[in-house]
Amino acid sequence: MVGKRFAVLLCAEDPDYVKKKYGGYYGVFVKMLGEDGEIWDVYRVAGGEFPDDKKIGIYDGFVITGSCSDAHGNDGWICELLGLLKKLDSMKKKVLGICFGHQVLCRALGGKTGRAKSGWDMGVTTVHLSSSANLSSSLKMPNQLLVIECHRDEVRELPPKAEVMASSDKTRIEMFRYGDHIMGIQGHPEYTKDILLHLIDRLLERNFIAGAYADEVKASLEALEPDREAWKRLCINFLKGGIMMKKI
Repeated sequence: MVGKRFAVLLCAEDPDYVKKKYGGYYGVFVKMLGEDGEIWDVYRVAGGEFPDDKKIGIYDGFVITGSCSDAHGNDGWICELLGLLKKLDSMKKKVLGICFGHQVLCRALGGKTGRAKSGWDMGVTTVHLSSSANLSSSLKMPNQLLVIECHRDEVRELPPKAEVMASSDKTRIEMFRYGDHIMGIQGHPEYTKDILLHLIDRLLERNFIAGAYADEVKASLEALEPDREAWKRLCINFLKGGIMMKKI
């Protein structure tokens, strides 16, 4: 029996730290989502590597990663990615978008993204699940989960017919779903604290964030733990058909 096949659409360059410790972001996602008997491929879309039309059909699902780029930008690879995502939607392929992936999915489907009015959101954030998302009953999820966040952009307006699945104090659209085949998550369920700490140092070195804010975020991490196992269960169930997603 042939196992399921998935593709990671990698939208960022791998930092040396993540490459050495986890085998890159591809390795981080496969560690969280992969199961025995499955095949996981990677396409470095930020570098212009995309699956062709013949390859798209062999996959059971796709995961779009985070990125240093803006989902509202018009770089050549982002425009090509938008076209691919529209095609995947028309084929009703399962697609999970994380952070940048969440935002670019929204844009591809007709929504709007941009800089977050509240600025950077970094650290471990409490996300409140919508009662209409039905996750409490279908997956026995609590009504709120902790997740690692690292973003300064956000979804401002959902695509027509999309539904908010979760929100937080800083971000109104933390999760959304579109039909039963597309789901976006603003946070990083795949991240560990050490990955975030490394990113904070990189952002500080590049003057994207202030030293005081970096210190504040690092201090806050000591007291909070993300609900990584719950997020893992949620993402795997979505990608592989377990969540009863309401069709729209």
